[in-house]
Amino acid sequence: MTQEQRLHEIRQMLERQNHLITRDLATHFNISFDTARRDVIQLVSTGQAIRVHGGLISNTDDEGRPFLTRNQIDSPIKTKMAQVAQHFIHSKQCDFIGPSTILKKLCQLISGTNLQIVTNSIDNSLELMRSEFPEILLLGGKVNKEHRFNYSVSALDSLKRISFNNAFVGTANVKSDGIYLPKISDAELIKVATSRAKRIIVVAEKHKFNNSKVAPYMAVPLSQIDVLITDEPLPDQFKQNFAPTTRIISVLKK
Repeated sequence: MTQEQRLHEIRQMLERQNHLITRDLATHFNISFDTARRDVIQLVSTGQAIRVHGGLISNTDDEGRPFLTRNQIDSPIKTKMAQVAQHFIHSKQCDFIGPSTILKKLCQLISGTNLQIVTNSIDNSLELMRSEFPEILLLGGKVNKEHRFNYSVSALDSLKRISFNNAFVGTANVKSDGIYLPKISDAELIKVATSRAKRIIVVAEKHKFNNSKVAPYMAVPLSQIDVLITDEPLPDQFKQNFAPTTRIISVLKK
């Protein structure tokens, strides 16, 4: 069996089991552990799966896991997406960065940059506190422990008095008319933050498009998004839902 044939079967196995162990793959295909490990690396490096200790997991239910679980996942694709987002960060700006494991990586990358960051994400603020800059405004309010963000009416009022160069936001689901989140409080805050930004930048992997995740609350209409950063190139059926001026950047080539 060729590597291409094994990779195809591994993807099918992931759809059924979600989590596979490298040693079990070696046994299943009657190959060496090193060969199985190379198969795992190939799938991960091309964004077809997510590497975890001892094996890999499906990348199609990322938002269904608690934030702290997602945060432990080693994903070079998310790092590449964060690096693309970093290109829009410049000194002396004031930007909003919302909750997202990808955007947490962005906060790691911009440590030491002289600008102001406003966020409602506990984890973003912890990353940004590692150096003197950026300056941080952590919006206050009730803490959502599962998704690790703050929300309050006073936070909404604060956002309405700030003008952002960029608003960086993530999403649980991308539908034909907008990006959606599972919590109405999160969606409401993101809606206000993006309305105050000159440029709206969304990070969303391809599997977020019309997935089965329960996320009923629209945060931003697709027509308002200026930049979409994703992993794999999108089919035309997804691209046509965005405005003609939306810049769509995929970190993986066809």
